[in-house]
Amino acid sequence: MSEVVDPSQIRRHVLSDGEVSVAILSLGCITQSWHVPLKGGRVPVVLGFPEPSDYQSNPCFMGAIVGRVANRVSGAGFTLDGRYHALSVNEPPNHLHGGANGLSTQNWRMSPDGARAVRLTHRSRHGDQGYPGQVDLAVTITLSGDRLRYDMRAESDRPTPVNLAQHSYYNLLGSGHVMDHSVQIAADSFTIADAAMLPTGAVASLDGKSFDFRVPRTVAQADPARNGLDMNLILSQNRAAPDAPDAPDARVTAANGLCLELRTDRPCLQLYSSGSLSTLQGHGRFAGLCLEPQDYPGSPNIPGFPSIIVTPDRPYRQITEIRISETSLP
Repeated sequence: MSEVVDPSQIRRHVLSDGEVSVAILSLGCITQSWHVPLKGGRVPVVLGFPEPSDYQSNPCFMGAIVGRVANRVSGAGFTLDGRYHALSVNEPPNHLHGGANGLSTQNWRMSPDGARAVRLTHRSRHGDQGYPGQVDLAVTITLSGDRLRYDMRAESDRPTPVNLAQHSYYNLLGSGHVMDHSVQIAADSFTIADAAMLPTGAVASLDGKSFDFRVPRTVAQADPARNGLDMNLILSQNRAAPDAPDAPDARVTAANGLCLELRTDRPCLQLYSSGSLSTLQGHGRFAGLCLEPQDYPGSPNIPGFPSIIVTPDRPYRQITEIRISETSLP
């Protein structure tokens, strides 16, 4: 059971630049809404709940920064430097997106910086959800025109795993489903997962897969059986930096002419078509598309994957930038 935050303590800050506005909550560092102009109107392009207090129960992690370790940790535990650390279990028998009282449930300290930026900070103490080490986190969210930039940092007083992810659900139509959204992702391979969605440690090529998005295809074409997409794609290593003007890591377009372009410095991107959402959570199946930049999932228990261990002299930083506009970059 998640801890309950006093609703009066949840702060909300709206970033605005021209006709674009983005609402950020202190609870979970959540992106509550994002409105973009289109043909004389404004389209809400991320799923959300109307009231900040509605996020007190947020099992789908809507809009939040998740961690300390995003995705699943098998068996809800890991061994580091010869010592086993048992984590909180919130998807039995595993640990998902930081645990029952992970970062997405905490009320961060919010410091607005004018109309276009906000900084959120949080101290995760030693033993929080079972993780070793005290970790100081800072997320700066900046709106520049039609671009939203997440700059995430973490510093620890001892070795500990950190893998943050931003968990917004995008729907460029503003309502309905995303099955007809066209998706292109610069990824050549993916991490194989078992029936419990735990990475096995194996990596496979996307060649011949229905979810090979190197050539644009709709969500429906990638998932004709409508089982729901939920996979970790490994981004091409020769791609551009997050702030480079070259081709993005991911591009999503919709029939109304809106286009989302995502750039990140993370090696992987979790693609989730919200096949498990329900109307009980305020939105139905396939109502949104998650694009979650992250490090290799399951790394604490898979020695062959790149390490996500942060140390006092090796802090964590992620930069992810998302542009949503009527026209795409050249």
